[in-house]
Amino acid sequence: MNSNTIPFDIQSNVSLQSKTTFGIDASACQFVDITNVHQLVQIKQNSALSSLPRLVLGGGSNLVLTGDFDGLVLHMALAGRELVAEDDQAFYVRAAAGEGWHEFVQWSLSKGWGGLENLSLIPGSVGAAPIQNIGAYGVEIKDVFHSLNWFEFATETVHTMYRQDCRFAYRDSVFKNELRDLGVILDVTFALPKHWQAKLGYGDVAQSLAGIEAPSAQQVSDAICAIRQSKLPDPKVIGNAGSFFKNPLVSAELRDSLLAAFPQLVSYPQADGRFKLAAGWLIEQAGWKGRALGRAGVYAKQALVLVNLGGATGADVVALSQAVQADVLHKFGVQLEPEPVFV
Repeated sequence: MNSNTIPFDIQSNVSLQSKTTFGIDASACQFVDITNVHQLVQIKQNSALSSLPRLVLGGGSNLVLTGDFDGLVLHMALAGRELVAEDDQAFYVRAAAGEGWHEFVQWSLSKGWGGLENLSLIPGSVGAAPIQNIGAYGVEIKDVFHSLNWFEFATETVHTMYRQDCRFAYRDSVFKNELRDLGVILDVTFALPKHWQAKLGYGDVAQSLAGIEAPSAQQVSDAICAIRQSKLPDPKVIGNAGSFFKNPLVSAELRDSLLAAFPQLVSYPQADGRFKLAAGWLIEQAGWKGRALGRAGVYAKQALVLVNLGGATGADVVALSQAVQADVLHKFGVQLEPEPVFV
């Protein structure tokens, strides 16, 4: 076969509006659904395709399109989930990168494997979860992560990476830094504990389950789904990328000075002595909750979420994001950092 012959479909001028949760009208010059690793090798060996700018797309829940993408979009559509091993401590469960995250969580719970329930209803795909080290209600991916398989474009090889290799931090990993754009995650394996215990450290969750003496993992999941649905907009109804800003980490000195000026400040102590501030509270106090700028707005029920009010462009979202950042910085001296990637 000629190295420039591709035995699968590459589409041209494909709309990405329905493939991202923010629903911004933008298109990709070239687009392909990736269903196996051999396609990645063939694309790399094709001189015309390998020279194009490349964008890896999962569930599109952590992406803001600022315009059309003049390159090749690799839409990760690898499927499959299975129990690959178990020992006295854990069930080792693998899911392909293209699996929907929430669907995978619910599948694991249906098998009786707890550990992911606090991460229920987070939009996106399994392959994107380690990149962001997604977290919610006291649990992060790193807490249940075992390993992943990562395809390196330059060498056309697959590497198995373990927790220490991924350099997980708050909403961060090696895949957002040193390895950014150098490869793609193919699948992820989780170590789900056999000696499971419910993690109910957040007030909303504990309150929802107050009448249940020993809640099951499924009951925790159901409670968290209900909480999220009451606070966060459904991307299928109102375009959004979930929590738009990271909760900022600040020094104890800055937190104390802010607490003196703002006694209602919401903060959480961290193991390293710093404090995590609630970005949603800062944004609300800066007067942005429920406000709009152009066709993008701050969600009326949760100030941490920016929404597409209908026909928003990437420029609308960028302008709103920058305006919110400027007002929070002016009022509190704290710089907010967006979670989504701008492309």
